[in-house]
Formats: sequence, structure tokens, C-alpha cells
Amino acid sequence: MSTALIGTRKGLFTLTATDGAFQLSDPAFPGVRVTNAAHDPRDGALYASLDHGHFGVHLHRSDDGGATWPEIAAPEYPPKPAGVSELNPMSQQEIEWATQLAWIVEPGHPDEPGVLWCGTIPGGLFRSDDRGDSWQLVESLWNHPSRQKWFGGGYDDAGVHSISIDPRGPGRLVVGVSCGGAWRTDDGGATWAIAAHGMRADFVPPDQADDPDTQDPHRVVRCAAAPDVLWTQHHCGIFRSIDNGDRWTEIAEAGPSTFGFAVAVHPADPETAWFVPGVSDEVRMPVDGKLVVTRTRDGGATFDVLDDGLPDGPAYDLIYRHAFDIDETGDELLMGSTTGSLWWTGDGGDHWHEVSSNLPPIASVRFC
Repeated sequence: MSTALIGTRKGLFTLTATDGAFQLSDPAFPGVRVTNAAHDPRDGALYASLDHGHFGVHLHRSDDGGATWPEIAAPEYPPKPAGVSELNPMSQQEIEWATQLAWIVEPGHPDEPGVLWCGTIPGGLFRSDDRGDSWQLVESLWNHPSRQKWFGGGYDDAGVHSISIDPRGPGRLVVGVSCGGAWRTDDGGATWAIAAHGMRADFVPPDQADDPDTQDPHRVVRCAAAPDVLWTQHHCGIFRSIDNGDRWTEIAEAGPSTFGFAVAVHPADPETAWFVPGVSDEVRMPVDGKLVVTRTRDGGATFDVLDDGLPDGPAYDLIYRHAFDIDETGDELLMGSTTGSLWWTGDGGDHWHEVSSNLPPIASVRFC
């Protein structure tokens, strides 16, 4: 039996899969946008990030498997110092020091009980040492001079959306920022090094295309068994690093397209990764109206195009960056779309099964 959390525009659903039979729960937080949800394997806690629109960002924790969801603290920015003015380099609008979105909550290293990380818009990373009861802005990254160059991708302001924990020791992680590249710390966030060299941006003037500080990785994931291997689905293609982000290599071809938002990497095989291609940033739908998943088993040299069990078309499903996940065995994957469809595979993507076609738009899926 496997269990997963499904965050949607109108609540959080729990999926249970047993021998090919699926059951979806009634929603927690009905009618509320659930940006992301996570399971903490260290103590079994569940976390949900909610966007109440005009009423702001709220975080909740469940210690009873989702039966109840008490509210916990939400990341809160300190007041902007008097006389400080920060302009978004694209919009030239003032950046507000306020939590617009808690984009991802990620449990910390197994040897750091109680530590959580939260990536937010407008580009701040927060840390909690008490299971979300309080949060502290990681000022070393927020105050880094390079942040003055960051700007939004799909949102107006920059956002931290990927937090990749390095299993080799506490305090080691890589974060992905749209649009601010990728950053690595080996000391719990005290210091940071850029980890986006080799990425390429075609949405800026050519002389700025290789600037690591303004790259737009849509999602960054790590192979658990080979932690130096990172994959990213970037705004401008697919990239892979084999040295923990020191350098990235572009994968030039991958089935119908290299554009997309989602990526998953096999937990035991760094050569195997999955992507969900779309047409382009301007045309956010499957190529030729045909939803497929692409998979490489040789580090990006070749790709399989997987469509067994997926719609024949026309299909207009977009898969957000957090709406694609792989379980700890590497066999099961989940994929949820903006049109409310949810698919599951138990054989690495060779065959897909539609779990539902009438959920609210799906923002995130996460195995427990």
C-alpha cells in the first residue's frame, strides 16, 4: 500500500493505492488552495501550506495522519529597514518584504530532528528548529548581493521552490530559485555558493545568458543514492550536474520538447530521470495536444516517450513543478495536472493508470 498527499486549488486530498485499487479521501481544507504538502519520515508528521488569497499564507501540521490539522506559525519577514528600497529588476516595482507564498516545506536531514525548511516568494528561505512552531529567515541568503538581480518567473517576484537535502550530512542542501539560479550551503545556511554555472537563459540579452545569478530552474531534484547527481527542468531546457551543482550540462534533445516544469529522478539510479514536456513558456500545453512523459535511463543520452494509459488527445494538461513525484522504490510515480487529472504508474512509467479526472487543479503530489 502506498499513500500520497494531493494539494489542489480546493483542498488537500489523500490518495491510498492498494494492489492497483485507488481511494481518494474527502478534502482537508475544502475550498482553500493548498500550495504544497509534505510528509516528514522522521516522526510521521504531515505539513500543508495554504494560500488563502486576501487572508494570506497559513501553515498546518498533523500529528495524527491527517485526522486533525492544527495551525502552526507561517514564515514572516522582518520589517524592511527604514530607507531601504529594493526594486524588482524586471518590473521596477518595489519588492515587499512579506510572505506572498510558502511554495515548499521540506523536512530537514534525518540527523536534525525538528528542522524544517520553507521556500517562499519573494525569494526568502526560512528555517524552523521546532517543527514549524517558529521560523527564522535565512538572512545569509536574503542579504546576499546577488539577490538584487533576482526576479520572478511565473510570479512577479523571485521564489524559492526547490529544497534538495543532501543525505551525506546535516546542513547540506541545494535550493532552486526562479529566477535566481541554484544555491548550495554545506553549513546549515551560514554561507552560500552559486550552483548554477552551465545553465543557460534565453529570456535575457545574449551577453547575460550565462549569468548564474538570474537562471530560472523550474525544479531541482537529487538522486538519493548518488547525491552529487542533480537534475533540473529549467525554463530553457533540461540540465544535469554530476558534481553537486558545481557545473551543469545541457541535454539538447528529449522527446517532443525539453520545456516543462516537472522532473523526477530515480532514488537509486542517477542515470534515470523523468520529465513532462510542454510546447513552450508561451504555449503551456502538451506538444501537438498529446500528453506524454519522457524518461532517460542513460543520463540523458536517449529518451523513451511514455504514453500508455495517458490521454490520446487532444489534451491540455499542464504539470506544475511539484505535481510530479516518485516513491522511495523508484517504481511508483504520481502526476497531477492543472485540469484536475491524476495518474499513477507502478512500473516506472511504462503503463499509466488514471486515478481521477475531476479533481480541482492540482498544484502538488507527494508520496508519504
